[in-house]
Amino acid sequence: MRKILILVVAAAALSTAACNTIAGAGRDTQAVGSAVTGAANDAKN
Repeated sequence: MRKILILVVAAAALSTAACNTIAGAGRDTQAVGSAVTGAANDAKN
């Protein structure tokens, strides 16, 4: 029973870390998209 509890806690910790990493990557991608959009608008004007 104790081993199962440890495995569940470890899986939950890894899942949380993965979500934070994916969220960070999404924010980085959004920032790059905004920068490209801004540069395109500047070039157009």
